[in-house]
Amino acid sequence: MLVSDLYELRERFDDEKILLCFNGPISRSLIEEIGNALRNYLKSEQASPASAIDVFAVYIELTQNIRHYALKSGLTGADMATVVVSFRDGHYHISAGNLVRLKDGESVQSAVNALAGLDKTELKKRYKEQLRKPRDEQATTGAGLGLIDMARKATAPVQASLKPLANDTGYLSLSVQI
Repeated sequence: MLVSDLYELRERFDDEKILLCFNGPISRSLIEEIGNALRNYLKSEQASPASAIDVFAVYIELTQNIRHYALKSGLTGADMATVVVSFRDGHYHISAGNLVRLKDGESVQSAVNALAGLDKTELKKRYKEQLRKPRDEQATTGAGLGLIDMARKATAPVQASLKPLANDTGYLSLSVQI
């Protein structure tokens, strides 16, 4: 990107009400630093305390999931994350994406779709059921609580998209509205 294009990029960020955007390899320390910046931004914008907590929690869940997946999957490029936080139509939108194995992305997309039709009461019930389930020590993924918890915090169904790429991989994107 040419330096002269930065103003156009800024204009696009302003038009789309993008508060924070990151694209690159994600690490534990980077998650923390971006999280601190996000928390400070929400404080300066005087976001309601409940919204600020939910936005931060969803940001942490999405980015930590990407980091854990990258470490456990061993998939080259899985640690390259795109994270965007925006504020439109009175709601915060937290989106994150990364490279995944196609079958893993389809599994997440299926789980998101299954939660999309549930109301708040059903989501709470599902969360409690998942919490009581014994955890399989051999499982390569988490307990599944994070996705349910994000759906509980969301003011609209969590959205997932999976763009198939070469070599049985895809780009998985999740977006949560608070």
